[in-house]
Amino acid sequence: MSDYILSCCSTADLSKEHFERRGISYICFHYFLDDVHYMDDLGQSMPFDKFYSLLKEGASPRTSQVNISEFLEYFTGILEQGKDLIHISLSSGISGSFNAAESAAGIARERYPDRKIYVVDSLGASSGFGLFVDKLADLRDGGMGIDELYAWAMENRLRLNHWFFSTDLSFYVRGGRISKAAGLFGGVLGICPLLHMDGEGRLIPKQKVRSKRRVINEIVHKMKEYADDGTDYSGKCYISQSDCYEDARKVADLVEQKFPKLNGKVLINYIGTTIGSHTGPGTVALFFWGKDRGKE
Repeated sequence: MSDYILSCCSTADLSKEHFERRGISYICFHYFLDDVHYMDDLGQSMPFDKFYSLLKEGASPRTSQVNISEFLEYFTGILEQGKDLIHISLSSGISGSFNAAESAAGIARERYPDRKIYVVDSLGASSGFGLFVDKLADLRDGGMGIDELYAWAMENRLRLNHWFFSTDLSFYVRGGRISKAAGLFGGVLGICPLLHMDGEGRLIPKQKVRSKRRVINEIVHKMKEYADDGTDYSGKCYISQSDCYEDARKVADLVEQKFPKLNGKVLINYIGTTIGSHTGPGTVALFFWGKDRGKE
């Protein structure tokens, strides 16, 4: 047993069973649908299919990050067990949760001066954030101590590649990532924007691809271009999707065909309620280890 706890946010978009099986602790974000409060608890209080059905029916979502006092209470519960802590946060490029977690950690360090408390900005999101944390669990289980794990996380976090596409632009328009004119024009022409997470953990449009078939091929081409060892990639690959499983399955099938040395099958997860409140339905995201995003 390690003498520290590996922790993250629910926005890593892995299942409750996955977190429990890997021994990863997590804290839940919050979201609102038509001003009714819910916990982003990995689909436990509201199944994901129901959540996305409500969005399609016109429910208005908004999200709320974990605040300093919530983080402090959560961290204290771990530190009171006599354990050290390394917490991995959602990207600071899309959320203030890293700053809140670091502020809470500062208070906790004063209260528990004998404990080691690290907070890492993942600079990632959804199951890319999840794949990063899953790798840290591998290293922990292999005997890596908390200091070395923190150093590895900081050195390698930008090697986790994130690529997204969407067949429904309405929520990207609402969030300001795509203009109204571009959204209308793109909808008429069947354009599916291809986006990625940059070196500062921000979601950035990269290409406009016409038709779903072409964007599915293009996102897998990006993996061939950026993955460690190209088509000889031997790491894990995760996909997350917002109520468009068939599209995600087509990407996964193509990845498994093009990358025969994958570590297991592609794991498909739901985009959770926090991230999904901003993407809406129709988004597929592909995650793998590869080139450093900060060096593009």
